[in-house]
Amino acid sequence: MNYDSTMPFLGNGLNVSGLIHPTGFYLIAFEKFTSINLYFIFLSLVYIITVLFNLLLIYVIASNRNLHSAKFLAVCNLAVIDVVLNSCTIPGMIKSFLVKDNFLTFDVCLLQMFTYYAFVSLESFALAVLAYDRLIAICFPLRQNSINTLLSMSCVVALTWSYTMGATLFAIVIIKRLSFCNSVRVLSYFCDYAPVFRLACNDNSLHWSVASFLSITILLGPFVFILLSYSSILVTVFRMQSVASRGKALTTCVEHLILVAVFYIPVLTIFTIGFYSSLIDPDQRVLCLSLSSCLPPVLNPIIYSFRTKEIRLRVRALGRKILPKIVENKKCRLPRLL
Repeated sequence: MNYDSTMPFLGNGLNVSGLIHPTGFYLIAFEKFTSINLYFIFLSLVYIITVLFNLLLIYVIASNRNLHSAKFLAVCNLAVIDVVLNSCTIPGMIKSFLVKDNFLTFDVCLLQMFTYYAFVSLESFALAVLAYDRLIAICFPLRQNSINTLLSMSCVVALTWSYTMGATLFAIVIIKRLSFCNSVRVLSYFCDYAPVFRLACNDNSLHWSVASFLSITILLGPFVFILLSYSSILVTVFRMQSVASRGKALTTCVEHLILVAVFYIPVLTIFTIGFYSSLIDPDQRVLCLSLSSCLPPVLNPIIYSFRTKEIRLRVRALGRKILPKIVENKKCRLPRLL
């Protein structure tokens, strides 16, 4: 299909108060990659593991009263975000690959844009919340239960959700103030904010300002908070006299810092270099953005959550409870098969 022949297509769009809204957009991504089949197989495995492991994590925390604490509320919050984040992009990418359908209607495009950016932002805040939990646990161990209560953590999580949803909704609503009269080809694997508003043929300076402000408050702000938190944590850790206590504290920190590095390094690189300049090739940008968005949700339960002692014990107990029932059911069905 010739995606450049867009004028008849645009003519079928909505014309509201002089604004031209197309019927939809074509997502153009991964066209130059020769091994794209393997990449989509990899993404399929990533998505399956993400959903299974994070849902298991949510179930274990929700079903055990002993895990209803501030720390595990933060962990469960991250698991919920991880499932939604990968669900809003990976199935659509696989569908586009399998059925060769890369078209999204205008409203579906905005919905996907809202979901992706809301939950990427929540991922950023969730990592900062985990850093806050580690900061209180290591730097103020005697006051941890009085400072970091379930109620206070609930308020922190609710605040991050409220701000993120409101800010993202505003950023998406103002997209409707743009006219799209030149092209409907979005150079991304999902309905990406900057590639979409760059297609507009009227003034998009407000969208640049909003995108810049949200990049600072939603990405750079939590990242700086995490760095400051770990600076304080390291000072406290190296003041500990017990070598065993140091090792235990540093182990927990390293696991969280791996998640932070996997998420923030590629995202900050893309949004600081690629957003304000054309130094990054569009295809490389799409690949880096997809990896930085898809990998943290699958790494969270593997690297961080399931390595927590309390969760490991509950998962093992759940396995010991379920596996005998599965074996017993198979034995009961065996004579029928014979």
